Amino acid sequence: QVQLVESGGGLVQPGGSLRLSCAASGFTFNWYTMSWYRQAPGTERELVAGINYDGVSTWYLESVKGRFTISRDNAKNTLYLQMNSLKPEDTAVYRCARAKRTFYFNARGLNDYDFWGQGTQVTVSS
Repeated sequence: QVQLVESGGGLVQPGGSLRLSCAASGFTFNWYTMSWYRQAPGTERELVAGINYDGVSTWYLESVKGRFTISRDNAKNTLYLQMNSLKPEDTAVYRCARAKRTFYFNARGLNDYDFWGQGTQVTVSS
């Protein structure tokens, strides 16, 4: 049974940092490209960052480049998102997602993913 469990969200002041984690189980983690998405109330879900199954190639939403870093530890079956210099507009529910097939290189669209975690709330406010 595929499971993705996020943690690490919370309330942080503008300019602060958070590190999100996504613990994966029920599948061979290092065979799958993974991503982080976010959705704020009244907005469309958007891809924040993605990382290929090999952990080498990454991609980011333009507005988070230079502030967020996606990484993975295949030995621990865990995906991470380090978020620095947070802004109020980063406020959203963040969810990790698994690509819909193995060894899917550069899966960059919403429809490229078939399993999602429940999400963790990130609130950036003073």
